[in-house]
Amino acid sequence: MFEIFSNIVSIFLILLIGVYGNKKRIITEETQKGLIEILLNITLPLMIVSSFSFSFHESIMNNIIKAFIYSFICFIIAIPLCHMLFKKVKSEGKRRVLQFSSVFSNCGFIGFPIVNMVFGSEGVIYASIFNLFFTIFLWTYGVILYSDSKEKNDIKRILLNPSMIAVYIGLPILIFNINIPQIILYPTNMVGSMTTPISMIVIGGVLSKVDFRKMLKDGSIYYGALVKLALLPLTVLILGSILKDNTIVVKTLVLVQAMPVATTTTIFAEKFNMEKEYSAIIVLVTTLISLLTLPFWISYLV
Repeated sequence: MFEIFSNIVSIFLILLIGVYGNKKRIITEETQKGLIEILLNITLPLMIVSSFSFSFHESIMNNIIKAFIYSFICFIIAIPLCHMLFKKVKSEGKRRVLQFSSVFSNCGFIGFPIVNMVFGSEGVIYASIFNLFFTIFLWTYGVILYSDSKEKNDIKRILLNPSMIAVYIGLPILIFNINIPQIILYPTNMVGSMTTPISMIVIGGVLSKVDFRKMLKDGSIYYGALVKLALLPLTVLILGSILKDNTIVVKTLVLVQAMPVATTTTIFAEKFNMEKEYSAIIVLVTTLISLLTLPFWISYLV
């Protein structure tokens, strides 16, 4: 519980730095856009590459194959399910943000440390495989969801963006269990680790302009939190029950699906100029509520 609390408090402290920077006009609109470009084109791709660099023993190969199959199924189920659940939301922009925020969880900065705490290094391996599919669907389905009709047809732009190229680099590293030299891995990890702080500073900047009284009266935010923090992990749990599989693989996937909304929800909203304030509130609210829901899921799974 202390580690969960520490991770989430750390996120809020960085977020407050973003709020302060914007209020003091240290971070301008142009700076904000620059940070997003750095995030999407440099730090996030390097974080993706570094997430593929882990060693595993052949004894868990069967579970690794399961993690690949189950992770793919998780997204294949979550996408149409969220489309159906948010169909009645009147605002198209909010509907798209809710779909995106429910499908994509904060499986990296919050997820990895908590999975490591609960299931150890083996759980982190399965969470990393889930993160592989997270990245693929983020830069295909996620981009299409936030884009207009003209951009939807730009398949080349989607498949050749820096994060997808990072996946193409990372897959052989994972499949062939390649050990990257430390002289390359260290700077890759170090720059990649900047992704979350930059994300939270950007979100803090968006939140500095939010009318909280108005936003927090919107019931769709809490409905979205219910879907993200309760319904989707429950769906994975039911899937495991149907498959009669209660292994650490299923438990890890339940836990990563129970994480709050991914910070990329707001980064994409800022990038594509779609419901920026609304998306930032969803990140904030789900992260706060997860202080209550995550201990429940952990106690149930362990």
